[in-house]
Amino acid sequence: MATAVPSAASRIAVVTGASSGIGAATARRLGAAGYRVVLTARRKDRIEALAEEINEGGGQATAYALDVTDRAAVDEFATAFRTIGVLVNNAGGALGADPVATGDPADWRTMYETNVIGTLNVTQALLPALTASGDGTVVVVSSTAGHGTYEGGAGYVAAKHGAHVLAETLRLEIVGTPVRVIEIAPGMVKTDEFALTRFGGDAEKAASVYEGVAEPLTAEDVADTIGWAVTRPSHVNVDLLVLRPRAQASNTKVHREL
Repeated sequence: MATAVPSAASRIAVVTGASSGIGAATARRLGAAGYRVVLTARRKDRIEALAEEINEGGGQATAYALDVTDRAAVDEFATAFRTIGVLVNNAGGALGADPVATGDPADWRTMYETNVIGTLNVTQALLPALTASGDGTVVVVSSTAGHGTYEGGAGYVAAKHGAHVLAETLRLEIVGTPVRVIEIAPGMVKTDEFALTRFGGDAEKAASVYEGVAEPLTAEDVADTIGWAVTRPSHVNVDLLVLRPRAQASNTKVHREL
């Protein structure tokens, strides 16, 4: 099946959480596929540097500093667009690995605000422009955590279950409109920041997540999957795509060569 070339009306792609990891890799991938990429994240310096990289490589990219949990800022951002073709809701993340009995409610709240409310804010704000394009795609980057539980992960698991349900429900509610809803659910992905942020900067704990795993997924693996799903012909909707490294059979079953 051929890769679809974005039309003039639908060739703008907004990527949230584009300052690092999966978001940055996805921005590069969509830029290479011919989209004009709008990079959003809180770290302005990071996205400006990435936009410059994409532009120097022959693509088209613009950086826009944005906190997806700030609804007023999101609404202001959305006024810049009459039409867009793709929204990749990637902003999110995990904090802590404590059991339910001792988990920090502030961490739970932050994860829910970022992974769910942030996705809601941007999707609501840009849905009219996605619809106006006549060929829109909403991507929700969830996680295998949104499809199965594991000990010590309840806060993140709850947030990603929320993101999964948001995507699934939106698909039901807008069927018949020219907008697809795609959920990409990665398993173990090794990036520079995800585990380090989760464990409050503890490099040893972060490294232990991937210890003995020969080849966890990379940000580029996930970005390639997102790019493939987005560039399917308009009538093809990849409802849900779960990807894991070969060494991972489930959230709790990982082969480690120790």
